[in-house]
Amino acid sequence: MSKLTDVPKRILIGRALRSDKLGETLLPKRIALPVFASDPLSSVAYAPGEVLLVLSVAGLSAYHFSPWIALAVVVLMFTVVASYRQNVHAYPSGGGDYEVATTNLGPKAGLTVASALLVDYVLTVAVSISSGIENLGSAIPFVVEHKVACAVGVIVLLTVMNLRGVKESGSLFAIPTYVFVAGVFIMIAWGAYKGIVLDETMKAPTADFEIKPEHEGLAGFALVFLLLRAFSSGCAALTGVEAISNGVPAFRKPKSKNAATTLALMGGLAVTMFCGIIFLAMATDVRMAEKPAQDLLNNGVPVGEGYVQDPVISQVAAAVFGDGTFFFVVLAAATALVLFLAANTAYNGFPLLGSILAQDRYLPRQLHTRGDRLAFSNGIVLLAGAAALLVWLYGADSTRLIQLYIVGVFVSFTLSQIGMVRHWNRHLRTEREPAKRRHMIRSRAINTFGAFFTGLVLVVVLATKFTHGAWVALLGMVIFYGTMTAIRKHYDSVGAEIAAAEERPDEYVRPSRVRSIVLVSKLHKPTLRALAYAKLMHANELEALTVNVDPVEVKALKEEWERRNINVPLKILDSPYREITRPVIEYVKSLRRESPRDVVSVYIPEYVVGHWYEHLLHNQSALRLKGRLLFTPGVMVTSVPYQLQSSEAAKKRARKRQEWNAPGSVRRGPVEKGQKEPAAKNNR
Repeated sequence: MSKLTDVPKRILIGRALRSDKLGETLLPKRIALPVFASDPLSSVAYAPGEVLLVLSVAGLSAYHFSPWIALAVVVLMFTVVASYRQNVHAYPSGGGDYEVATTNLGPKAGLTVASALLVDYVLTVAVSISSGIENLGSAIPFVVEHKVACAVGVIVLLTVMNLRGVKESGSLFAIPTYVFVAGVFIMIAWGAYKGIVLDETMKAPTADFEIKPEHEGLAGFALVFLLLRAFSSGCAALTGVEAISNGVPAFRKPKSKNAATTLALMGGLAVTMFCGIIFLAMATDVRMAEKPAQDLLNNGVPVGEGYVQDPVISQVAAAVFGDGTFFFVVLAAATALVLFLAANTAYNGFPLLGSILAQDRYLPRQLHTRGDRLAFSNGIVLLAGAAALLVWLYGADSTRLIQLYIVGVFVSFTLSQIGMVRHWNRHLRTEREPAKRRHMIRSRAINTFGAFFTGLVLVVVLATKFTHGAWVALLGMVIFYGTMTAIRKHYDSVGAEIAAAEERPDEYVRPSRVRSIVLVSKLHKPTLRALAYAKLMHANELEALTVNVDPVEVKALKEEWERRNINVPLKILDSPYREITRPVIEYVKSLRRESPRDVVSVYIPEYVVGHWYEHLLHNQSALRLKGRLLFTPGVMVTSVPYQLQSSEAAKKRARKRQEWNAPGSVRRGPVEKGQKEPAAKNNR
């Protein structure tokens, strides 16, 4: 069975990597950019559309506010990027916002940030893949008709790619990301050339549509609220910015400098593409509506339920390149791919943050260790499962999912920047060198402005999105916070209970006596081996124990026992209800009650079989007994194995597996038998 499962595993995720190969998985900037920044880069595919969707509530006249909203998003993007450049230099260990908040604001603030980020990472996968499915559906109708199945399939594919390791998956992701960026820049440049130089009129497929406003003639507070809601939707362009600060350990040296450079490059590219698409959407008269079937009018008639509203970037590409042209198809495919791959930001951030939280005992310890491809495999699988569940619940609808989005990321933005302000205040109290103080004061000013601006945006997001679905994200944060707090309390209580004290407690005191019991069902080789082993332990008292389920068998056992003259007393427990486990447990407990300072050692003969199906036929009573005896204080349980012939065949198969090379393991040649592991040398 091990070989049968190992073959597909190696084909899917590749050969196992040794721990000393971890350095070879570190990323250069050209690979780190698509790995960690694919989320904010790809968000330009849906963030402009979200702005126009909200503005359409007030009708076409509200569209002229979109450049000002884009400007506000640009200012916010530059503020966040500048703030996080301070983070990566001050905290390069990879804890990111969680480490900043925990160190400077306390464990509760750190746990709040961690909860927000975990929720946001799950939503990143769900939103990015759902949006990618919708973009791909503009060219392939089958995808839209089976949105949920296609989205879950993409999640599975991304999971397998990430299980292969960060560097290998990053190399796969780099090409579509760079094709997307290049395609958007070509579209912006060609659109500007056609509109400004050639003075051509470019029209989006929806240019002739009219928008039926839900609330016509908005003014005063209602208009301000609408603009704030549009701004909060446009802030989706900032999701994923924090992933670089969490992923600093994955960069090549100098880590902090390379991470800061990647941050700046990501910010410049994202801002340029976001603004370019917004302005081209205005120039080509793109029309979007929250309820297109009712509110989009073609010659005064609603377009109806059969109409599929294409994303803004698809409509702009159709206007600039022409619908169905080569460049249109290439950009549509690249957009879909990069939106799928944008989820990779979360696939790198979630497992790494989960590992740090597990190390701090806030999450199960299984999330702390790397898999055989040096990736945090358990965290990757957990993220994929949560995202797939969310996609299924929301029908892979990006418009519904995006309402849950960005709340968590702005919680982490705000608390992180407040923590950085405290960080600089603490260091300024002890720093005396003028040049360093000037640098710290400048950094503090950047983080102070970042904390104020992101805090203001958080208030706006909560006020405008709460009833539209943001409450679900807040509920998720509360659930994560409560779960992690409970896990930490459990680990702390267990640690306190098993900690070895300096004085000599009861655990160090030698028991007064050891009473050994050998469980017997029949007198055969396994029983005789268990008896011989128990005698070797020289217990104060030794007896054999059987349960009277079948009087005929018990009588035969007693006669055989006497005939062989076995010098161990055989005790028979009555069981009128034909139970085996309960009488044994009750007898052992009675011995403990009689002599609390005695230790009872129970020996259980077991068969060792070679096939999985044979386990179903043997040792079931032994398993139940061991499970119950584990909860009985002062009782030690020892399994005495007896190897059957089928187990010998299993050993031969195991030796063959050791000599077998998995696919891909022969690339660098076999490891010499005499070769020592470096880790083993160091441990010695």
